[in-house]
Amino acid sequence: MGHAGNNVIPNVHFRKVNGCQTGRHNRVFMRTWLDQAGRKKRRANNRKAKAAKLFPRPAAGNLRPVVHPPTQRYNMKLRLGKGFTLAELKEAKIPKKQAKTIGIAVDHRRRNRCTESLQANVQRLKLYMSKLLIFPKKSGKKGVKKGDTPRSELQNVAQNTLREIIPVPKPDLRIKARAITKEEKEKSAYKTLKKARTDKKYLGAKLKKAKAASGKAEE
Repeated sequence: MGHAGNNVIPNVHFRKVNGCQTGRHNRVFMRTWLDQAGRKKRRANNRKAKAAKLFPRPAAGNLRPVVHPPTQRYNMKLRLGKGFTLAELKEAKIPKKQAKTIGIAVDHRRRNRCTESLQANVQRLKLYMSKLLIFPKKSGKKGVKKGDTPRSELQNVAQNTLREIIPVPKPDLRIKARAITKEEKEKSAYKTLKKARTDKKYLGAKLKKAKAASGKAEE
């Protein structure tokens, strides 16, 4: 049978049987995982060794805040952030220099964009401080400093081995259907945002006018 044109002569090597690679040829595509059980044991031993090294401190390291990931695709979820903001530490009445010494991560670059996230992390800090036990650095009465936990409370203290120290709360994404209230019907989100934009736009002019008026009253 002739072929039209100067084409490659078909010379297909059939290495598949019923759509699957045959055992003789597919060894190249296989990746064995014979050390799976061994790796699992090694990871567990490494975790235990790390926890023993950090004892009595939490095995997870420093306490981190709960944040919303960026972009519209992930911002409904919650995850651990890099560190607490200075505003969160101030609200929780924890000095920023002391925070690093008692296992609290600090991130001076992060900003709080809403009151809800600020209060959530402040509550997280307060819960941590309520459960915090500070061991004296030295033995004897002279080694105990102000703020250290009494030695009577430091007997048989269990180590915190959780990944997040304080678990990340799981947000309830389901909202039950309910009737719309009268206040919600009367309230307009558009008007509220419009008024906020207008107030922001003319704030400088209002302050300038008030300052000029107070200056004239003093004269």
